[in-house]
Amino acid sequence: MKSSLKISETFPVDTKTLFEGWLDNAMHSAYTGGQPAKISPKIGGKFSAWDGYIFGTTLELEPYRRIVQSWRTTEFPTDAPDSHLEILFEEQKEDTKITLIHTQLPEDQVEDYLQGWKDFYFKPMRDYFLKK
Repeated sequence: MKSSLKISETFPVDTKTLFEGWLDNAMHSAYTGGQPAKISPKIGGKFSAWDGYIFGTTLELEPYRRIVQSWRTTEFPTDAPDSHLEILFEEQKEDTKITLIHTQLPEDQVEDYLQGWKDFYFKPMRDYFLKK
């Protein structure tokens, strides 16, 4: 079974706005329509989203290009290690392509997280940016 996923989507917004918004409490919450996110936007900073369902630590930051985080949810088995989330931002004319490479997931949860990224991040983000 696989323990990773890769998903991409393009949004009608500049790379700087999308990158900074991912690391901003209010914007991350607005992008996703979720419960208030709590994000410390620095290497070693902790984050949580969706009322504490998602949480982890930011491991690497390359401004406007890449974010790497340790990432888990309350549904991970207690003995499972944190997963690894790499978020890539690629400028494409007036749009930004975002790619999520999510590895080290519990094997029996990969399809659920793939659907979760689509339903709880990419769809509300698309709706958010199309309204602007």
